[in-house]
Amino acid sequence: MSTATSTALAGPADRRALSVLVGSTLAFTVCFAVWMMFGVIGVPIKKLLNLSATQFGLLTALPVLTGSLVRVPLGLMTDRYGGRVVFAALMTACVLPIWLISYATEYWHFLVLGLFVGLAGGSFSVGTPYVARWFPKQRQGFAMGVFGAGNSGAAVNKFAAPAIIAAAGWATVPQVYAVALTVTIALFWLLTADNPTHRVKSTVGLREQLAVMKDPRVLKYCQYYSIVFGGYVALALWMVQYYVGEYGLGLQSAALLAACFSLPGGVLRAMGGWLSDRYGAHKVTWWVMWVSWICLFILSYPQTDFTVQTISGPKQFSLGLNVYVFTLLMAVMGVAWAFGKASVFKYISDEFPDRIGAVSGVVGLAGGLGGFVLPILFGVLLDLTGIRSTAFMLMYGVVWVSLIWMYWTEVRRTEIMGPKSASFSFAG
Repeated sequence: MSTATSTALAGPADRRALSVLVGSTLAFTVCFAVWMMFGVIGVPIKKLLNLSATQFGLLTALPVLTGSLVRVPLGLMTDRYGGRVVFAALMTACVLPIWLISYATEYWHFLVLGLFVGLAGGSFSVGTPYVARWFPKQRQGFAMGVFGAGNSGAAVNKFAAPAIIAAAGWATVPQVYAVALTVTIALFWLLTADNPTHRVKSTVGLREQLAVMKDPRVLKYCQYYSIVFGGYVALALWMVQYYVGEYGLGLQSAALLAACFSLPGGVLRAMGGWLSDRYGAHKVTWWVMWVSWICLFILSYPQTDFTVQTISGPKQFSLGLNVYVFTLLMAVMGVAWAFGKASVFKYISDEFPDRIGAVSGVVGLAGGLGGFVLPILFGVLLDLTGIRSTAFMLMYGVVWVSLIWMYWTEVRRTEIMGPKSASFSFAG
């Protein structure tokens, strides 16, 4: 391929690849907004049903559970049957459950319907291998990053849902989303195409497809993704009510500020893919973890009032983050995680080019399970301690695990800080 065509999509095949990328990204954005729906409508539902923090966490997390568990089978199906038909069928299966949420009245109604709505979250494991195979290896990181920018559906949800709630009540939100998803299915089918050569050969059995899961690298990438994606999903679900409770904001103001984390955490994923193509997945992921570590350390400190004995008597001091500093730190972490989500999948496309669907399904499952477990744990910790920043304390520990694991398995064997890796001489 010439230099001109490597930097711009020009030929018929490239135009078709671009159309697939656009259609898939649009579909994933809508699916992600649906997946995150309870992060906003859950706030008035919590008030309506008088839910505890743990119950609220479970309500928001159950759709994430379903979307996570289906990622492996969906990835395998995409390898075997092609992404176009699997993606369209998946979206079609979600329309009715989304609509029925408007008629739910009991807590268990929302939980059951949330399980079915969660299928929309599995779209990531369909679109990632589907899109990647339309592009050459040197551009797969960028292509997957553009597709992954559909994570910005979390921010779309934070803009759209509060406006709909203010105009017509929370029950209208699922109806609007169901109609939007129906329109998206039609647009997706018109914009995308199928290529039988992208499918795994029929002679390759399920056991052979799954054999790669024994590779310890897959487990490591699962750990990375559990924070950069699982943490992103968890906070996207949790932050609206966090702003309401911690800073006393209204629903619309809280959703707007929460979008300062969700939006860059989605749209900048394409830049993370480009950086991973240029500098390598390892370097990008390493610095993402350190930025996360710093931000979470600061965010973990709770609002504190304390008394200091001075020579002129006791004096009162307050220590804590105001809403502006808090939002800035969240935005920085959102940018870092956008890069990290792309870099983890660059690892996969580089090291498992023939099993992208299977491996991305497993790694996506781990990230989704992180997004399921974390909101529940946030609620449990809040109910036990009454301290909202315990959510960040928990994720701070998860990042520590990732940093230690990466150091022992990659940094000691990869010179990323200079010719002699002098910065790491303390480890021997």
